Amino acid sequence: MLIARAPVRISFFGGGTDYPEHFLRHGGAVLSTAIDKFSYVTASPFPSHLFDYLVRISYRKVELVKTIDDVEHKVFRECLKFCNLEKDIELHNVADLPAFTGLGSSSAFTVSLLQALHNFKGEFIKPLDLAYEAIYVERHLVKDNVGCQDQLMSAVGGFNLVEFRTEENIIVNRVDISPQRLAEFESHIFIVFTGIKRRASQVVEKQLRRVEDNLETLKKMRKMVDQGWDILTSNESFSKFGELLHDAWIAKRSLDQGISNPEIDYLYELGRENGAWGGKLLGAGAGGFLLFFASPEVHPKLEQVFKNHQILSVKINSPGSQVIFS
Repeated sequence: MLIARAPVRISFFGGGTDYPEHFLRHGGAVLSTAIDKFSYVTASPFPSHLFDYLVRISYRKVELVKTIDDVEHKVFRECLKFCNLEKDIELHNVADLPAFTGLGSSSAFTVSLLQALHNFKGEFIKPLDLAYEAIYVERHLVKDNVGCQDQLMSAVGGFNLVEFRTEENIIVNRVDISPQRLAEFESHIFIVFTGIKRRASQVVEKQLRRVEDNLETLKKMRKMVDQGWDILTSNESFSKFGELLHDAWIAKRSLDQGISNPEIDYLYELGRENGAWGGKLLGAGAGGFLLFFASPEVHPKLEQVFKNHQILSVKINSPGSQVIFS
């Protein structure tokens, strides 16, 4: 047996510019970090000659199939086909967080699955190549409305400014700050679960139809990536980072009316009224986790305000996809 894992991510700036529908014409970038919450896939040999099926797969349900085409789960099916594995394998998936919550868990699963399948075959794959494969599987085989940042961050990990040129030409720039400043930055992060789950692909579908209408806003959001980088890599106060996050959230909300709703707006304003400089809804919108950026001294007050909501504690700059047991 082997166990592979891949992290989910927090995206601070640039989300929406990582879709080929935008960046192939106008360029795109995100400022994003992998966090210490993972998708895990175990892979082990399965003696199919002793059973009446060839492959066993488990996630929230169990599938026992005689052919790969019989696999109901699209990502399992397409990844197995992509890696030319048709029998004699058993796969299990578990995760630290639920799906559809805005942290890129679907892509983390795809990356961890591909990592497991390659290693099961005795193949080494570079992190960037793993990201490119996951993008191809999700966008062209599964045909989901997804961008390209989630797969990239799950595969390479770290805290990065990522530039998107094509689906097979992505540049990763590590955020170059001291461990002390990184730890200080991390201490400002406060994350609350809205309690709303949603499929990102459905939320994004409407946004993609309005890419040209939103062009100036998307270009503004791209510039915020560089502004965020400048704040991080200088000695500027982190309050400016929080204020820039607020500006980015206002810009993102304007892309489509489905990105937010009265409940999310209420929670966001509640955080701001109680000391947060700014924040944003993580992921495509419409639900999931709400990120606030606030001085650590304010966090106890935020904890009290959101005591009836799930609060997520995270570590940033986590490693990318890897095999942790073999």
